[in-house]
Amino acid sequence: MAGLPLPPPNPPPLSTRNQTSTSSSANFAQIPSWVSLKRSSSTIRTEKIQQGKLENLHLVSLSKQGKLKEAHDFLKEMDDADVSVTPHSYQCLFEACGKLRSLADGRLIHDRLRRTVKNPSGSIENCLLRMYCDCGSFIDVQKVFDEMLMKNLVSWVIVISAYAKNGELEKAIRLFSDMQASGIRPNSAVYMSLLQSCLGPSFLELGKQIHSHVIRAQLNANITVETAICNMYVRCGWLEGAKLVFDGMDAQNAVTWTGLMVGYTQAKKLEVALELFARMAMEGVELDEFVFSIVLKVCCGLEDWDMGRQIHSHIVKLGVESEVSVGTPLVDFYVKCGDIESAYRSFGRISEPNDVSWSALISGFSQSGRLEDCIKIFTSLRSEGVVLNSFIYTSVFQACAAQANLNMGSQAHGDAIKRGLVSYLYGESAMVTMYSKCGRLDYARRAFESIDEPDAVAWTAIISGYAYHGNAAEALGFFRRMQSYGVRPNAVTFIAVLTACSHSGLVAEAKQYLGSMSRDYGVKPTIDHYDCMIDTYSRAGLLQEALELINRMPFEPDAMSWKSLLGGCWAHCDLKLGKIAAENLFRLDPGDTAGYILLFNLYSAFGKWEEAGHVRKLMAERELKKEVSCSWISVKGQVHRFVVGDRHHPQTEAIYSKLEEFKCSVVDSPVRLLNEEDDVSCSLPARKEQLLDHSEKLAIAFGLISTEDNAPILVFKNLRACRDCHEFGKQVSMVTGRQIVVRDSTRFHHFKSGKCSCNDYW
Repeated sequence: MAGLPLPPPNPPPLSTRNQTSTSSSANFAQIPSWVSLKRSSSTIRTEKIQQGKLENLHLVSLSKQGKLKEAHDFLKEMDDADVSVTPHSYQCLFEACGKLRSLADGRLIHDRLRRTVKNPSGSIENCLLRMYCDCGSFIDVQKVFDEMLMKNLVSWVIVISAYAKNGELEKAIRLFSDMQASGIRPNSAVYMSLLQSCLGPSFLELGKQIHSHVIRAQLNANITVETAICNMYVRCGWLEGAKLVFDGMDAQNAVTWTGLMVGYTQAKKLEVALELFARMAMEGVELDEFVFSIVLKVCCGLEDWDMGRQIHSHIVKLGVESEVSVGTPLVDFYVKCGDIESAYRSFGRISEPNDVSWSALISGFSQSGRLEDCIKIFTSLRSEGVVLNSFIYTSVFQACAAQANLNMGSQAHGDAIKRGLVSYLYGESAMVTMYSKCGRLDYARRAFESIDEPDAVAWTAIISGYAYHGNAAEALGFFRRMQSYGVRPNAVTFIAVLTACSHSGLVAEAKQYLGSMSRDYGVKPTIDHYDCMIDTYSRAGLLQEALELINRMPFEPDAMSWKSLLGGCWAHCDLKLGKIAAENLFRLDPGDTAGYILLFNLYSAFGKWEEAGHVRKLMAERELKKEVSCSWISVKGQVHRFVVGDRHHPQTEAIYSKLEEFKCSVVDSPVRLLNEEDDVSCSLPARKEQLLDHSEKLAIAFGLISTEDNAPILVFKNLRACRDCHEFGKQVSMVTGRQIVVRDSTRFHHFKSGKCSCNDYW
């Protein structure tokens, strides 16, 4: 509706009645300039009263709009015009100050109240109390409260609740006692605030005392109070007490059921939590979105995927699948059960996904190995200006680490810093891992050193980085630093430490660290730690020690135990022990292609061609499909990928021409062995030619023709480097003087001047 038109500059004489009518019907969102607060003494009493209403209405309007500066200016004009501020206006002003957490404005208005009002009403004083509570100024709260002549129930509720919410439970309890001593009977709000502040086992006895007060006050029949008592016992870890209260209730609502479910979930009693949900559904309790969030987490914990899908069906029947608070837990559930397609479909049904929804989906793509999809969605979200969170960036760092995508990883890092979305410790640790896996150990170290107080995860990330780069001295140095800072290593830390020892032949050190785990650090070794020790013995040629450890360790050996021994037998030419290791490996994991290749090579090295042929035949009969070998290199921000025998690259001729320069190193090799990149159906002469076409060599050759002569070449490979490619890297580094860095599936190889950082020990 249009506002009232302004009068002309020189209005004709009007009657008093007309003037009053015009003023009282003005648009108060903005006081017109022709309304003056300074009226002559001849203005009649009635008009002045109407004018006071106008000013107070405008003051209330400014308060509700949060325009406190304008409100202060207008208050001065009201003072000059001798217009009083009504109690309602004061209440609105204090509410605005509290809502905006504007303590300075609140104190100014409080000072004005003291100057102009001798005995403010109890409602105004309560508003003042609430304003100081909302602003967190408990000095002012206590002062106002102490000066109050008449404290009513509302006053006590405001102060007790504020202290309890602020974590000052001892002060709240003292006030609670004072309240009772003054003769005022506490209501349910007081008890609720006290119960909600009991946040752990140390508060259990106090919680029981509050419960007894509730019973004496005859408020225990109130479902809201009973629910608060039940939840208090859950938070304090006394599930038996929570269950007693729950069972004694005349009726339970969804909040009561969910609170108890949360308790059993936190106590790892997942079966009981699931039974509660089943009872809840059978008794026809109205289910809310929080219930579904909890029960889906329970299904994940139990790995009961069928039950989770049944709950999904129930959600569909209720028609709430499109709600973000329900759809997001569904996405998370399917991600955790490894069904990324169902997760994607559930995400697509969310009407308005938020940053948590996107985070769940991106995390799912990252964890399931769909790294391209993860990066693609992240890039799209950035360009569209969608709100992101720190968990999204952490997932992107992890995806870039797995993909060795340094370009995107560094972009995401910079973007996260600008937005302030680098998750403390967790995200920072992911960055350390990302840079180390992308071959930039210098960046990884800088990222680590920038962490204020690194935790065990961060220390483990940097130790692992140096371990997989073959720098055991630095890795163990960081482990000692970790101890000096008082950070306790965890099981994963010891995996990194033992890996560093294994890749550098530090047998004695590995034995010492394995023995110290439970003795000095309280970390119980697992089969993974023993497998690291078996690998250390095997790489060092101590094959009998490795076999003895397999036989006497407190675990049944797994496939990795025998695979590590088989690898050592191949490296150190022990056919007898190698056959034993292979037999046990194939029994535990008959589909392990690498194991067959190791055995084939072992037979070939001893000239056992009939047995080697039998291994090839066995692979063919079992239709073993090797993972396609792929190597990639990033040049000028673009990733170039190669597979064995690849001839699809635009610069194929130049790549193979460069390879011809190093062909003699392949053809003159006396023994041809089977590698993970070779086609097992090929004849041995045909494999001679295949060796030149290995993806790693193609990537290195492309690097040689596409980068500056003095620039290092960084290549990534999804499989373990074969011996021939390893020799090729050494030769290229010696002939060209270039540094070649190759990350295979197990570690980094730094080739320089004809030598590798692994000392041919990988």
